[in-house]
Amino acid sequence: MTGSLEAELRARFDVREERFEHGGWGVELILPRAADELIDEAEFEGDERLPYWAELWPSARALARYLLENGSANVRECESARVDDWTGLRVLELGCGVALPSLVLAARGAGVLATDWYDDALRFARANAERNGLPPLQTELLDWRQPRGGWGYDLVIAADVLYEPRNGPLLTALFPRVVAPGGTVLIADPGRVYAGDFLRLARGEGWSVDEAAVRMEPSAAGAESRVRIHRLRRADGG
Repeated sequence: MTGSLEAELRARFDVREERFEHGGWGVELILPRAADELIDEAEFEGDERLPYWAELWPSARALARYLLENGSANVRECESARVDDWTGLRVLELGCGVALPSLVLAARGAGVLATDWYDDALRFARANAERNGLPPLQTELLDWRQPRGGWGYDLVIAADVLYEPRNGPLLTALFPRVVAPGGTVLIADPGRVYAGDFLRLARGEGWSVDEAAVRMEPSAAGAESRVRIHRLRRADGG
């Protein structure tokens, strides 16, 4: 049976369905059929906003696979944590779009807050949790330039968010406000030209950076996309 939120979205959008599976776990996602049909010229004129959220990007799939294969020990550095167990971990996803990585972690017991700049992205994220029988997904609108204070997450995740030069400085300014002491950041990136600048800036701001994984994912054009998952931690553990 179609949930009430999904029914609302189907009434407003021309939607398509996409299946994601990995390691015996899978979800059926709904998302807009064509992202370019959602471009709002007024929003672009105001702050160059484009509806990137309406695609399921290779980086989101790669990050989801990585999270399914690597449990909270990868973040907590706790030998007792199981590969499939994220119970009790507080997670923030930035630029979640349809929120595939958030759905993975919610299904594994984490307390997840999925955030995006578009309210419709959050509606699709909640509908995707609902249609797959997952716990209700907590969502919140978030402008990286004006975050509210008081956040402290064990893990902050993001997929393909370094596509504009302004995003790197915004993220490095945001992280101290949202990452708990000793917390970890995972950024999945398909080789965006600004990724190197972001990583250099993060190191300069006191973050240790390593490459947690490299995955090959098919792109919409049929080619393969090389996705690197960068792991950031405070160099001083603070």
